Amino acid sequence: MRKITKGLLLLGFLLFITACQSETVKINLAEVTRSLFYAPQYVALEQGFFEEEGLDVEFQTTWGGDTTMTALLSGGADIALVGSETSIYVYAQDSRDYAVNFAQLTQTDGTFLVAKEAYPDFTWEDMKGKEFLGQRVGGMPQMVGEFVLKKHNIDPHNDLLLDQSVDFANIPSAFQSGNYEFVQLFEPTASVFEQEGQGHLIASFGEESGKVPYTVFMTQESYLKKNEETVKKFTRAIYKAQQWVEENSPETIAEVIAPYFEDTDLDILASSIERYKNQDSFATDPYLDEEEWENLKAIMDEAGELPIDAPHEDLVNTNIAEEVMNE
Repeated sequence: MRKITKGLLLLGFLLFITACQSETVKINLAEVTRSLFYAPQYVALEQGFFEEEGLDVEFQTTWGGDTTMTALLSGGADIALVGSETSIYVYAQDSRDYAVNFAQLTQTDGTFLVAKEAYPDFTWEDMKGKEFLGQRVGGMPQMVGEFVLKKHNIDPHNDLLLDQSVDFANIPSAFQSGNYEFVQLFEPTASVFEQEGQGHLIASFGEESGKVPYTVFMTQESYLKKNEETVKKFTRAIYKAQQWVEENSPETIAEVIAPYFEDTDLDILASSIERYKNQDSFATDPYLDEEEWENLKAIMDEAGELPIDAPHEDLVNTNIAEEVMNE
């Protein structure tokens, strides 16, 4: 009888340990917008990489840098995928619990210059004096856009008829219905416009601007201190997805992430992913190095939007990415 009792106790203990080990950790994740540019994130969700790490990721799109950071700082999200410039804005406000960047997802600008008319021999000089529908002031698309234009000796505020008054979500429809001759668009919208004969994709801001930590996973410093192992598991899942995207074809990637873009044809998804892969827009690992960070600050400074010289060592945690990559 004692042997049976001991056996039952041992079995119960083992079942308890197994249950504890299999218990998942819930993470509230907010993305700044729904974008094909974030393909590795959707791969991580669809391929079960988060589940493999024991994470239950509750996913929401918060539509805009300001609302995304509000969600993060108010506790409405544990982790945010948003432009790294937002962490500098928060840091400049002397926040006691600022946002720390810990895993980079995209490493170039993701926008393309689209024109109403065809420009078979386009040069940036062709834009002078024309109506250009730009992006939100202080956001990465607009700052990179201005950086590239100035690189080609174009003053966006004096050489162009620049309109920055349209909300991000309404830019495509405004370009369609307005008298704008140029616009800055992400994929797959740029390719859809081209396919439908409503525009011509003529240049890449990503190719022109170089490497920059464009979209990054970040969390509050307090959350990182209390949940370092959870953040490490999250980063490991993202790294798996980054490697998976690097190793697979655009067609395969498109099929996996198609549920997030139900209104877009698979061929458009595939061609857009191929375009991003060809210009190295998807980071192949989560490490955000200091050179890229300095390039970000230079772009912000050029646009007159750098509020403070935010140090890489304060706002970027590279230890977690390094540990994950070295496993």
